[in-house]
Amino acid sequence: MKYLNSFIVLSVIGATGAAAANPMFGADHRNAISLYAGQSTGPGSLFKLIDPFQWDITPMTMGMFQYSQPMTLFRLPARQNINVVQNVAYGHARGLSFLGVGVSWDVALIDWCGWYLGGGIGPYMRDSHDRYVASRLVFGEKFFVGYQIHDALRAEFFTLHFSNGDFTEINRGFNFTGLGVSVSF
Repeated sequence: MKYLNSFIVLSVIGATGAAAANPMFGADHRNAISLYAGQSTGPGSLFKLIDPFQWDITPMTMGMFQYSQPMTLFRLPARQNINVVQNVAYGHARGLSFLGVGVSWDVALIDWCGWYLGGGIGPYMRDSHDRYVASRLVFGEKFFVGYQIHDALRAEFFTLHFSNGDFTEINRGFNFTGLGVSVSF
């Protein structure tokens, strides 16, 4: 119970401090460009993202370009994004490559001493369907921890999950983890 109370207090402090400035952007910056690179942690559910002991490195590498603008969501600092994702599969995962375009919304839940923690969600359209996900429409869920290196420069560690929410019978999902760099202007 003591830890739960501490977490609630830190969350409230982070949320109130975040109202003044968006930690995912620098002071007076209204745009950001981000590049992300990640390695597949294997197929599976969304819960596999937050449990590194379930990760199974699979021969797939993903790159993502993201353009963002700041916003707020329930008074929390947030960003709205346009994303272009390229997954390249090789080895025994050949045939799982895809190119996707989507929109997403990320929210910083905790902001403390240059560090921020958050999550995001959004729909994506892929150029193909495959043996992992039998639809072109997928949803991306992301969890991230970021650090403000400079007023205009940020680094993020992220985990990202793509699946179709069981709209089709085949929905193993794609999971990735990696690093991102963001420049705001």
